[in-house]
Order: sequence, then C-alpha cells, then structure tokens
Amino acid sequence: MTLSIVQAQTELGFPANLFLVLGGAAAACVLSYLLTYGVIFFCRKFGLLDRSTVERTRIHTTPTPRLGGVAMFLAFVIAALLFYVTYPGVQPEEKIRFWLLLAASTLIVAVHAYDDVRGLKPLTKLIFQTLAVIIILGPWNWHFYGVILFGFSNPFGVVNPPPGQDLPWYRDSIISIFIHSPDITWLAIPAVLVTWFWIAGMMNTVNFIDGLDGLAGGVVAITGIFICIICWQLKQYTICTLSAIFTGAVLGFLPHNWNPAKVFMGDSGSQFLGIMLAVLSVMGGAKVALALMVLGIPILDVAIVIVGRLRKGVSAAQHDTSSHLHYRLLATGLNPKQICFIFYGLTIMFGVLALSLPRPLKIGGLILVGITMTVLVFWLESLKRKRLQQGPKEKIAGTSAVERKREQSHSA
Repeated sequence: MTLSIVQAQTELGFPANLFLVLGGAAAACVLSYLLTYGVIFFCRKFGLLDRSTVERTRIHTTPTPRLGGVAMFLAFVIAALLFYVTYPGVQPEEKIRFWLLLAASTLIVAVHAYDDVRGLKPLTKLIFQTLAVIIILGPWNWHFYGVILFGFSNPFGVVNPPPGQDLPWYRDSIISIFIHSPDITWLAIPAVLVTWFWIAGMMNTVNFIDGLDGLAGGVVAITGIFICIICWQLKQYTICTLSAIFTGAVLGFLPHNWNPAKVFMGDSGSQFLGIMLAVLSVMGGAKVALALMVLGIPILDVAIVIVGRLRKGVSAAQHDTSSHLHYRLLATGLNPKQICFIFYGLTIMFGVLALSLPRPLKIGGLILVGITMTVLVFWLESLKRKRLQQGPKEKIAGTSAVERKREQSHSA
C-alpha cells in the first residue's frame, strides 16, 4: 500500500475509521444472523437438506439444511456495499480488487451451492477454483489489476535501508518471486502459480476442517479478528473494514452452526471463507505469515492427510472420517464442543504470537506450529495403539446413544 493511500485513510480520523470498522462488522453480523433463518426456512421448504451418513453420523441423526454459506455471502455483500464501497478512503485500485474479489466469490458460492444440492466431481470444482483465481488476478491488457503474490516478507531483511545503499537480495524486506511489477510476462508464471496454490489451498483447507459443528466458522472468525488487528496497527483501515465485515458475517452465522447445528455452511460456505481469508491476507501485505501461523495446525493437518492418502493410492479429494485431526480427537472421547475449544485455543495462541513476535522470530513461531502438530499426532497415535491393544471395548462418546436411537426407530 502506497503512502498516499495510508494518508488518505488516516485523514478521516480515528472516530470515523473506528465507526466504519465496527459498524461494518455489526451490520454484517446482524444480517448474517437474520439471513440464516431465511436460508433454513428455504432449505426445509424445498428439501435441500444434508442426509449424508459419512461425516456427521455421530453427531446429527436428522437431515440438516446445508446452504448456510449463502447467508454469510449475502450478508458480506450487503454490508460491504454499505460500509466499504462508500468508504472515502478507498482508492480506485482497491475498488477494482474488491469487485474482482466479489465476482470470484460469487462464482465460488454459486458453483458450490449447486454442489451442496446436486454434487460435483472434484475435478470440476478444481476447474472453477482456478477460474476464480484468474478473476482475482484481474489480467487485462498485459497487466494484473487484481491480487497477486509478488513475494513474501523476509524476516531477516532490512525494512528501512539507508538511502542509496544496495542490499543483496537475501537482505531485502521482500523476497520477490521473479517479478517486481504487475505486468503479464513469462516471468510472472511463478507468482501466478504461487497465488493459485495459496488461494486454492486455503479454500480446500477450510473445506477440510469443516467437519464438526462450529469448527471452521470459529477458527476463521478468530483468524479474521487477528487480520483486523494487524490491519489497524498498519493503518490499513480500508482492508481492516473489509476484514471486519467478513468476520462479522461469520460470527453472525456461528450461533446457528454451533453444536447441535441447525444449519451447515456447506461447501458454498467453506469455499467462500477460504477464498476470503486467502485474499484478505494478501491485499495489505504482511499478513501471509500471520495466516500461516494462525491456521498452521489446520494447514499441516490437511497436508499430512493428503500425503497419507496419496501414499496409499487414494484420491486426495476422498471424504474421510478418521484421518483429520478433529476426527481423531473425536475418537478419543472428546465431544465436538471440546474439540472446537481446543482448535480455538490453538488459533488464539498462535495469533497472539504472530502479532507479538518481531519479524526475525516469526520463523520460530512457524516452527512452534510444526512442533505442536507433531506432538498432537504422536499423542493421538499412542492413544490409537492403546485402543487397539485393549480391543474394541470403548466406543466414541455419543455413538452408542445414537445407535440405540436408530435401533429403536428401526424396531418400531
């Protein structure tokens, strides 16, 4: 972000900026909460219910509406049009990025809402994810007008070098991915691929952790709050407002999705949350490392599961109720609410570290995320071995009660 943009936003003053941030978040929260009632009514009226017996059979025994993502999306759009587009500090290039993000999000929500109702093949969904990334890049007339990852913050770089001093590339504050300008050339291919990997990867990460009531929504909301905080610290008030609106939309949906959920966000919701997190963490800069730290556990969990599936010769897109960390925690006897609080606690802990650690120590924070994930995996593996040695005597908490209800209903 250029100095002129920061100055334009700062001139509004503290009260105006704070009003737009908090007002946008509150409006999105209320809209999301109310619109979710409409989605629940609509889904029940037209029979658009989740009857899956794969992922939530231990928790839900009745069909549940699963288009909650549409409510979050509509709430975000309405609040953003009211509080972001009319924001005096929003520069023309920022508005262009917003409209590109809105177009890409609309495509993602529409396609995955259809997937929630009718179903789509993994390859088809990947193609539409790629189209969404292309829209976000905003290629036009040999220039990228949207969001692209040119590089990453260098934790060991010099932020403000002395005037006229040439630094070696490894001492620059930003490690560039071959290009330094948004021109469309063959040198931009690595940056485009990294951007695609980041956005598509974030969408699928949120989708994978949406396995328990309130899990994905709570983790994403906490991450959004930390993005708001760092944007405010950097005086990036327009992006802070957009992040606050997004976070408010998620928080408004969360009460409906809390265990036992009255509605699922569906793929339309998880993919929308993923694309928003990915883009917001890039728009202002200096937040990719924060997103990696805050979402480090889910990201590593997804990576471990995908590698494990590929090693077994199984499709990485195949649904699984045992490999993911939240399902393995469920198998220890913890209930969904307890597992959510564990993930929330880890997210908050790493978010605080991401905000408080100086740049050179952020690498240490990422290493700590890896160590935490390793400890969790080994602990769960040891519990699994103990259960195998003891035999199938203990069942997952809540399963036996559900099975008794099913047996009673079948016998009736």
